[in-house]
Amino acid sequence: MIPVITPAQMAAIDSEAMDPPEGLIDRAARAVAREAIRMLGGVYGRRVAVVVGPGNNGADGRLAAGHLQRRGVRVQVFEVAETPHLIDSVDLVIDAAFGTGLSRPYSFPGVEPGVAVLAVDIPSGVDGLTGELLGAPVIVDRTITFAAMKPGLLLEPGRSHCGDVVVADIGLDVSRASVFVVGHADLAEWVRARPADDHKWRTAVRVIGASRGMEGAGYLAAAAAQRVGAGLVQLASPGGAASAGPVEVVSQSLPITGWGAEAVGNIDRLQAVLLGPGLGRDDLASVQDVLAIHLALVIDGDALVPELMTGLSARPSPTVLTPHDGEWRRLGGDPSPDRIAATVDMARSTGAVVVRKGPTTVVASPSGRARIVSAGTPALATAGTGDVLAGLVVGLLAQGIDAFDAATAAAQIHAEAAALVP
Repeated sequence: MIPVITPAQMAAIDSEAMDPPEGLIDRAARAVAREAIRMLGGVYGRRVAVVVGPGNNGADGRLAAGHLQRRGVRVQVFEVAETPHLIDSVDLVIDAAFGTGLSRPYSFPGVEPGVAVLAVDIPSGVDGLTGELLGAPVIVDRTITFAAMKPGLLLEPGRSHCGDVVVADIGLDVSRASVFVVGHADLAEWVRARPADDHKWRTAVRVIGASRGMEGAGYLAAAAAQRVGAGLVQLASPGGAASAGPVEVVSQSLPITGWGAEAVGNIDRLQAVLLGPGLGRDDLASVQDVLAIHLALVIDGDALVPELMTGLSARPSPTVLTPHDGEWRRLGGDPSPDRIAATVDMARSTGAVVVRKGPTTVVASPSGRARIVSAGTPALATAGTGDVLAGLVVGLLAQGIDAFDAATAAAQIHAEAAALVP
């Protein structure tokens, strides 16, 4: 996993570094120059414009310009206040105007169509903490950042301005990071092969949902739990709508109301429960009955109601919440644009693992750790994909995987599956 450091944390790391600032700037500048040469495909006859500001970001750019000149590149350096409205007649533009600490609007000059742009640390005008746009940043082809990822590189709309992101090691200690970006290779650490002597009841789950008129949500969740390794899936549906579900699913009809006691009956052989996909919101008392079970519980969709939030911390078994932004607001979640900190706060206050879905999904644990899943695509902006994610989470929980790991792995698998959609 790649560490993620906020601008404030990076400033503290910089100040505590054993190396003098000049050494760090030189290493950063050399990394910028190397990346620029890769983008140029060589140095002979190449022309580069570097836009520099007053801070360390500008210092990186100035020194990188010197390294490029010594390699034979023709370089123009423009101070922010003296930059032309349009940069043209070059092969590459390096944006070293402002870094992650920018707090006021800034508009990058126009760049001639077809000219590649390399950003230093972050495109100038993208908020390094939230990904919000401050002014009019340019959409770059590549960003080289230092020591760790920054939240603004991962969160929209800034993420769409950053192009490919390269993390350069310049010798800073980021070992105290508590937030990380997840990659495909990390799945091997969390998702285990099923043992040769496995049987269906070792990984059995129950999905409570698919009420009449909303059957599809429950069906999708149940099918996803099966696909990810649940040995047996039961689908319990208020109103008795489950009979047409996936053929391998064991259907259970529940009363339209007052179904709580029946929904949590005979759970001794189950490992995990999913509550909410297509459930409806007409029977809060029954929903509260489910919270009392001593099993790992995933709460999704219609079951994400504010009345449940105060009782979650008392649950003796793991709980996972999977809200999208609309459900987040319904739960009274912090509207701050700092999505990572707000998600961590909810995880701490509820004692639950929180999977905050979005273009970049944030998974937070009650311990204060967070993981970022950035592999998703717009294919996930489709009705039913959230139900699939909830099914993946409960299916992995049933296999005995830690709740934070199961939720992270499910979000990454979900995102990678979406990336397969043309």
